[in-house]
Amino acid sequence: MKLVSAALVKAQQGFAPALKSSTNPHFKSRYADLAACVEAVLDSLNANGIMLMQKQHPHDGGVCVETIFVHESGEMLSAGMLTVPASKQDPQGYGSALTYARRYSLMAACGIAPEDDDGNAAKPDTIDRTLVMKVRTRIQEHIAADRPMGVWEEWEATQEAGTEFAKAVWGGLTTPEREYVRNANNGRK
Repeated sequence: MKLVSAALVKAQQGFAPALKSSTNPHFKSRYADLAACVEAVLDSLNANGIMLMQKQHPHDGGVCVETIFVHESGEMLSAGMLTVPASKQDPQGYGSALTYARRYSLMAACGIAPEDDDGNAAKPDTIDRTLVMKVRTRIQEHIAADRPMGVWEEWEATQEAGTEFAKAVWGGLTTPEREYVRNANNGRK
């Protein structure tokens, strides 16, 4: 368990919040769907030699999901099993329960949460997500090339674009990248 544990610690530093990009029309609320949860962690897991696996176990009247991290060394770490009852005993009911179980099992196993929704958080319907990704990429390229001035200019432009946009960019940066941005900004003040 030594290698998988160390790799998970490194991977967790790169996890992003799960973006609430889906809408539940029944409750008129936004939520982070399974794809957003996977997107928040998968790149960092894979970059640290970890495969994400979610195994389904038999369960009467519902589903049971186990989130497992498999390290390239062969070591595995199970996050335990999560059981969710199916609201209907038909394929749609089981499919919905499976998606729900996978999403919540993954968030619990990785220690991630959906993005903040206090009213100032990024709202997918008002922000160009493609532009957010482009800005993140430019910031990451400046960091990789150790160009603090470029990072500072990108971040300043991000803040001028508005709080929601800046939060969306910030939410996708890893902890070390955020530290670099802070240092670049502090160097200019």
